[in-house]
Amino acid sequence: QVQLVESGGGLVQAGGSLRLSCAASGSSFNIRAMGWYRQAPGKQRDLVAAISSAGSTVYADSVKGRFTISRDNAKTTVYLQMNSLKLEDTAVYYCNVETSGYTSFWGQGTQVTVSS
Repeated sequence: QVQLVESGGGLVQAGGSLRLSCAASGSSFNIRAMGWYRQAPGKQRDLVAAISSAGSTVYADSVKGRFTISRDNAKTTVYLQMNSLKLEDTAVYYCNVETSGYTSFWGQGTQVTVSS
């Protein structure tokens, strides 16, 4: 099992910044990829950004140039730096970890609210 603890959500004005963190722990797991998804009310959960064990990254078109995904040297904590936040970035953000066995784990979600 993998446990994920998220932090860093909150309320911010449009144009502001937030940094999300997600720490993974557990026994005997190898992480293949880590990522962030988001779900706005009434919408599906969509990928925001992901980083592979090799360090390659992928971003949703809507956040390219504004958000940056990174991880620590131990590769067990993933960060999402969100700059130039827009109203449409408001959502619950979920951390996701996929193990080398292709099992997926989810964090509890953290609310990000962007106000005008």
